[in-house]
Amino acid sequence: MSDIKTLAIEKLKELNPEYPKLIEDIVVANKKIYLSLKTDKAKVDKFTKIKLQIEKELAAIDGIDSVSVSLTSHSDATQDKAIPQENISGVSEVRNIISVASGKGGVGKSTTSINLAIAINQLGFSVGLLDADVYGPSIPKLVGDRQKPKKSKAGKILPIQKYNISLMSIGFLVPEDSPMIWRGPMVISAVNQMLNDVEWGKLDYLVVDMPPGTGDVQLTMAQRVPMSGAVIVSTPQDLALIDARKGIEMFKKVNIPILGIIENMSTFICPNCKNESHIFGFEGAKLEAKNQKVDFLGDIPLEIDLRECSDNGKPIMLSKTDSVVSKKFLEIARSVTTKVGDESNSSKPNIIIN
Repeated sequence: MSDIKTLAIEKLKELNPEYPKLIEDIVVANKKIYLSLKTDKAKVDKFTKIKLQIEKELAAIDGIDSVSVSLTSHSDATQDKAIPQENISGVSEVRNIISVASGKGGVGKSTTSINLAIAINQLGFSVGLLDADVYGPSIPKLVGDRQKPKKSKAGKILPIQKYNISLMSIGFLVPEDSPMIWRGPMVISAVNQMLNDVEWGKLDYLVVDMPPGTGDVQLTMAQRVPMSGAVIVSTPQDLALIDARKGIEMFKKVNIPILGIIENMSTFICPNCKNESHIFGFEGAKLEAKNQKVDFLGDIPLEIDLRECSDNGKPIMLSKTDSVVSKKFLEIARSVTTKVGDESNSSKPNIIIN
């Protein structure tokens, strides 16, 4: 690995002695080179041509199948100012893009994403699901599939087809136990590839399972991907709600509509004694939705069946269609698609991440 990295740097130096000085990060993994170069925002257009030249040169290295070069620029940001969305325009074949986000990990966002995607599909829409959580991809486990994606004749990656959903995750591309020891620019580059280099086909909805928090990936996606709206997932717990508020504020600053809040793990009913326990608090997310003046989409109880179905790779929306949880997901899907206004004739969104 270190030899390839050294060789890559030498090739950059041959192209231009100044190029190695621009390296922010370089990673070699699974026969791929991920290179991040820092540049002034004003010079991005010029560097786009150089980027293609570098990718071609490094791809010629023996043992390397592909190269991804990302350009990053740094500028001072202020917390109080609105964050402008960057130039985005419509692309064919994907009608609506929905972000499923949370400020905190461990609140059931990925479980919500896959079941919401299936529920929307059951309403008659064609659906794709992008797992944008590069550090902790969960979708392969939740659908019980780790097959490697294939390439189309045009050279694009074909999404995994499972449960009538088009799926893409970094978890399909790397070994299950392989840690993603990448800095921010590398992660953004990987998400970029999963968006732009995947042949999604015609989709009514692309559900994006976002990583937790409000970091590089979330901000980049929010600024550059024309989302129809965002769904926030949180438990009723005060600790989770603190971080959920941050997510809501981020989407508001980039003028992405908040479709509503889902309260996950809202209550637990003992399967034996039927006693109800509010393990993580009572109606915290519902109250937060009211305070934030956004819709409350529904609550999902903490059930053993939901956990078992997820662990077995058979989402509850398909395994136990008559369960309380499945019915709730279906109602949430109806609310989401109604709020998005799927029948509208608005221009189709374009997914562009440079």
